This record gives sequence, structure tokens and C-alpha cells, in this order.
Amino acid sequence: MQPFHLAFPVNDLERARAFYVDLLGCGVGREAETWIDFDFWGHQIVAHLDTSHARSGDKLTAQVDGKNVPAPHFGVVLEWDAWHQLRDKLDAAGLEFIVGPYVRFEGEPGEQATLFVRDPSGNALEFKSFRNMDQLFARD
Repeated sequence: MQPFHLAFPVNDLERARAFYVDLLGCGVGREAETWIDFDFWGHQIVAHLDTSHARSGDKLTAQVDGKNVPAPHFGVVLEWDAWHQLRDKLDAAGLEFIVGPYVRFEGEPGEQATLFVRDPSGNALEFKSFRNMDQLFARD
């Protein structure tokens, strides 16, 4: 699988660095005064400083499983055990969940664990994991 690239706005680069590096464990690639490349589980995401960037809050959402899922959002699919470790780490850090950890499609094709959080600039992230990675795109 090829890595994806995503550029997104943040309103404070050092707070972004603390969140992505210290909390999530991302590596840092190239950086300049106004942007930082992060190694997001093998994918390149770039935080660009935009001091006019305001948190969108809960204005843009979509209903999924009766929950208000933020849109837009981005994230990564983790191994089952790694997802649970990250969930515990985020919980222990006192990070507020937008949508708390839960399992979708339990016992069905595509069974997945998911959770949503915001970074310090208000960008929504989803972390998910499939019990069986072969079912990443399962329909039934």
C-alpha cells in the first residue's frame, strides 16, 4: 500500500508537535518556520501554520450509528492490539473523545473498533482497527 499525503491547518505548531509527537508517537520529518512533516504511521501529514484557523466545533457532522461524527476528519487504521493501546494512552492522557471508543458491526463482516478525537487546533481524527484486516472494504 502506498502512503498518503495530507496537509492540514493548525493554529500553533508547537502544540501540534506536542500532540502528534509526544502523545501519538509520530516521527518528525522536514520542517520549516510555518510547517512540520509528521510520520503518521508511515503516511506523510503536514501541519501548516494558519493563525486564522478556527476550530469548526461540531458544526459539520454526519450521523453514523446514531453518533455525530465530525466531517471532515482523517486518521489511520491500526492493528487491533495497537488500537487498544492507543485508546488506553489517549484515555490516560485525559483527552476528550468526540466519539468514544466502541466496536461497530460486532460479529459481522467489517467488525471494527473506532474512536474520534481532536488535535489542539480542532482537527478531527479517527483511529480505527479491523478485527480482520482482510475485511477493510467488506460490504456484507
